[in-house]
Formats: sequence, C-alpha cells, structure tokens
Amino acid sequence: MARSELRPVIKLRSTAGTGYTYVTRKNRRNDPDRMVLRKYDPLARRHVDFREER
Repeated sequence: MARSELRPVIKLRSTAGTGYTYVTRKNRRNDPDRMVLRKYDPLARRHVDFREER
C-alpha cells in the first residue's frame, strides 16, 4: 500500500544549531507553508523553534 502524498514525511531541524531533528508527517492541505514548531531540544536542554526542511 503506497502512502499518500497529501501527508508527506518531513524533518524538523533545531534552530539552536545542535543538528537535532524530529521526523513527523504534515497535512499539505492544512499547512501548505513550511512548518515551525516549538519543541524540546535535548542537546540544548531547552525548548527552541524547529523548522521544516525538505
């Protein structure tokens, strides 16, 4: 069964410069722009913005 391209897998990379990433899916219909989420970076030991990279 093929996965739908409506919900692609994306990488969220930390803006703290640690190189830490989260992998998640997003709905292109609801979020057509690049996603920015505030999540915990264990290497920086604080919450920072994570930006979508392709």
